Amino acid sequence: MKVNKVSALRVKRGLHRVNGAEPQIVGLTPQTTDIRKTDTMKTYILRQPKPVQPQNASRSPRLKPAPPVTTASPSGRPETPAKGPFLFIGLDVHNDSIAVSLAPSDSTEVRRYGIIGGEHDDVLKLAHKLQAAHPAATVKFCYEAGPRGFALCRCLQTHGWDCILVCPSKIPRKPGERVKTDRRDADDLARLYRAGELTGIYVPEPEDEAMRDLIRARFQVGKQQHQARQQLKMYLLRHNLRYGGQASWTPAHLRYLAKIKMPFPVQQIVFQEMLDVISAATARLERYDQELERAVPGWRWEPAVRALMSLRGMALLHAATLVAELGDFNRFEHPGQLMGCGAAIAAQGRTRFQGLP
Repeated sequence: MKVNKVSALRVKRGLHRVNGAEPQIVGLTPQTTDIRKTDTMKTYILRQPKPVQPQNASRSPRLKPAPPVTTASPSGRPETPAKGPFLFIGLDVHNDSIAVSLAPSDSTEVRRYGIIGGEHDDVLKLAHKLQAAHPAATVKFCYEAGPRGFALCRCLQTHGWDCILVCPSKIPRKPGERVKTDRRDADDLARLYRAGELTGIYVPEPEDEAMRDLIRARFQVGKQQHQARQQLKMYLLRHNLRYGGQASWTPAHLRYLAKIKMPFPVQQIVFQEMLDVISAATARLERYDQELERAVPGWRWEPAVRALMSLRGMALLHAATLVAELGDFNRFEHPGQLMGCGAAIAAQGRTRFQGLP
């Protein structure tokens, strides 16, 4: 009886039974199939027709490629885009020797050239020899920043060769690669330079580097003075000699130190030597400060130093240090890059760093 009712319901809805198939019980859902089909047909008929263009119609003119953009080298000097193949050279620079590897742009191999001398003339001879062997290629050099400084990079750039310095911490390293040799380092530099994985660091001008050397030398003397003061304090504390004043290293504190007499002559000699080290460091700091006041006027970044000194709490030493370490402020495209560079400079020599000082 139930099967007959289901069959009648299927006939009423226009559903026919398939031979050999069991009848299926269908719920009493509203019929929407025809409405959906009607809506779909209406949408298809009433759609906006697209204009058909004849086959012989004139095509839109192709856009001309943009002219090559002039890039800037890490030192800030504009460079014209080179054409043709490139020869990427990785240099693992040491004091007396340099390991050389070659990576042509039209090949996937990396060739080991060998070991050359560590002088600038040796590198220039290498550059001329490689250029003569590859006359159609543009020779590009790269090496890690280290104790050799910027002198080799400036020498190559002065003679017309492309050269960049690479930060060692920014070089990609394989996790399982533990063997590190001079030749392997040169191979990695050449290979990564060809792949575009290396970015050159900023190379300051010689005048800017001289100012930075002056400021860093003063910082080292200040660090020595601080260590000498701590040693003297600990020496006096070990002998139960305490200063009852408010602040240390004031004129009153220095007068107190001048009156101290140790119980034994050898202890008095040790005390006097420590005191002389502090006095010598203080005198050196005063000479550095006087030299800094004479060096800033006439410096090419003097306007930037004076502008920073207009800020509250920014003295000559702090402003000159900031400008000497950061160099050209125009090389930063975003304030975040400037803050990141400042944080990296402030973190040098520290085991842990959190934020700007």
